[in-house]
Amino acid sequence: MDTQKDGKTPNLSAEEQHEADRNQPPRAAVLHEIIRTQGDQELERSVAALWWSALAAGLTMGLSLMAMGLLNSRLPDGEGFKVIASFGYCAGFLAVILARQQLFTENTLTAVLPIMTKPTLNNFGRLLRLWGVVLFGNLCGTLLVAYVMLHLPIFDTKTDLAFLDIGRKIMENSASQMFAKGIISGWMIATMVWMIPSMESAKMWIIILITYLMALGDFTHIVVGSAEVSYLVFAGELPWKDFWLVFAGPTLAGNIIGGSFIFALISHAQVRSESSTPNKAADQPGRLDPQKIKK
Repeated sequence: MDTQKDGKTPNLSAEEQHEADRNQPPRAAVLHEIIRTQGDQELERSVAALWWSALAAGLTMGLSLMAMGLLNSRLPDGEGFKVIASFGYCAGFLAVILARQQLFTENTLTAVLPIMTKPTLNNFGRLLRLWGVVLFGNLCGTLLVAYVMLHLPIFDTKTDLAFLDIGRKIMENSASQMFAKGIISGWMIATMVWMIPSMESAKMWIIILITYLMALGDFTHIVVGSAEVSYLVFAGELPWKDFWLVFAGPTLAGNIIGGSFIFALISHAQVRSESSTPNKAADQPGRLDPQKIKK
């Protein structure tokens, strides 16, 4: 075969060509299948398994509030130092995702792809069951950790005040701002979930990059934000009505729209479009075939 005519680099041995093919990044269809398979496995888990994992994730997400409060209380005042303190936001996400605990906003992509692939009433019911159990477990965990952080003599006064300031900053947003920022947050988490299978070796850095940008942008997240805002409620600065109507409801809706209705729909549409064209890459040595990915 003339390598000049087929566009390939000339003078490559068969072994070198195989190595080049093997090191190609996986196609979108492969990533879709990996995440769809993971989502299908999550949908099959028992309520008890989902509940305990989600509760653990909610408790673990308290690390984000804790880390940001500790950094804010120990760094000098000034916007430049807030940029450093925002790294604390990554702590909870790193722990939850690396420990493979159930985080609601991850499931706005992972568990939705099986439904889009096979949209049946049974699958939709499985999705609602998963979302309900995981969200309830996450919120129970974050509210519990916020209550403990406030009422037990763990932190000094300066750190307690830093926790309050974090919650006050969130509540400066109106309900419409909570909703709009929640869309961006949901989309960013879905982007992170989509990126990780193609770069497992860089998983930690992907999580840090995405969640750090979320903190810098003050984007609202239903799970970590519930720890930050409930701290205000338990301190007597905010009524529960505002927690649910101003923060939780709009943020939850935004996260679902950003993760499921925007990112997941577009990603699924991309893969469906690719499936209508011949897949020459799948027949090349060293390339992953999405039909062969089973966990």
